[in-house]
Amino acid sequence: MSVCYTQIASPLGLLLIAGDDAGLRHIIFTSEAQPQRSDPAWREDAAPLTETIRQLQAYFAGELENFNLPLAPEGTQFQMEVWRRLCDIPYGQTISYGELARRVGNPKASRAVGLANGSNPIPIVIPCHRVIGSNGKLTGYGGGLPIKEKLLALERHQLRLLPLG
Repeated sequence: MSVCYTQIASPLGLLLIAGDDAGLRHIIFTSEAQPQRSDPAWREDAAPLTETIRQLQAYFAGELENFNLPLAPEGTQFQMEVWRRLCDIPYGQTISYGELARRVGNPKASRAVGLANGSNPIPIVIPCHRVIGSNGKLTGYGGGLPIKEKLLALERHQLRLLPLG
């Protein structure tokens, strides 16, 4: 099974997306200042990622709230459970790390949940941006806090992120 990848322009900057027959495997925030290299075993081919691109563009345009894509993240059993629970957080809503820990059945594991959240290989689609500190403040995000803030504003209809190109 060959992993295909492409880069797309988005209102958040360049995104490298990768997937294979099993589903979407990665969305990586990239920039000219910090270019992301694809895995040498991957092949550049946007065609298998057409539906992912379409849904991301609709999301950024404020026209899509729920992604319907096959997902194939790789992680530990605990990480997979955290990522599955992230997908249960409704569009436009946020929960705390503590609440997410309760939802995965281990209320004292908020730090472990935070680490699993931070290692999410498919941000945006697996909405790790919807998890915030118990004090209501934004905390950590792989793409940076300004991007997390933009995604939450988009979902609260306070910002419309228009697709580029």
